Amino acid sequence: MARLTDYNRKRNFGVTSEPPGRIAKAVGKARRFVIQRHDATRLHYDLRLELDGVYKSWAVTKVPSLDPATKRLAVEVEDHPIDYGTFEGTIPEGEYGGGTVQLWDRGKWLPQSATPEKDLAKGNFKFVMDGERMKGGWALIRLRDRDEGRKRNPRHNWLLIKETDDYARPGDPEALASETTSVKTGRTLDQIAGGSHKVWHSNRAAKGDATAKSPAKRKASAKSARATPSSVKSKAKKKLR
Repeated sequence: MARLTDYNRKRNFGVTSEPPGRIAKAVGKARRFVIQRHDATRLHYDLRLELDGVYKSWAVTKVPSLDPATKRLAVEVEDHPIDYGTFEGTIPEGEYGGGTVQLWDRGKWLPQSATPEKDLAKGNFKFVMDGERMKGGWALIRLRDRDEGRKRNPRHNWLLIKETDDYARPGDPEALASETTSVKTGRTLDQIAGGSHKVWHSNRAAKGDATAKSPAKRKASAKSARATPSSVKSKAKKKLR
């Protein structure tokens, strides 16, 4: 569980429905990956590669570039549980990572060496992706840590670089920028934000909360709704949208 200590520490699972941190078992040689497009404080792409039972994660500041000459900054963040990789929805403002999350890509990846753990530790991590949008050879190269003072842990910044192969698009670093829909549901970020059926809340009423409606009150509400004129219902729906 040590690999998910930071993930668990940043979340209160008594009040949030985010998946708790659990180590997963590897399934086959090919490992899973996901990229979640995350409209938080600023729009970025969360790259997650399965390794050692967790998703090793980086926040890529711009859309991944298919041009080998254009490098993207990737900020290393805490490991995430594998269950996190299927999420698409909204994290309410005020909570950690608040914003809209879209499943932008998913697939399998393979390391380019027999020792990916050592490559990652050395800061020279090369792999092959087979996703719906990200394909071919890629590299994550760690930059020298910035000195942020003795009381702060250094931020590990990396560069995400496309390798030269049949999937590269030299001279076209924004080739993937036009891909703005979910590979899971086909929705845009605005559509997810406006009508997501999955919302992570930290302020849900607890069981037995006096503010929660009883079955009798719900029944009465439903009866009242049936008696409401259609014109009033129409106006109410417009306000809720």
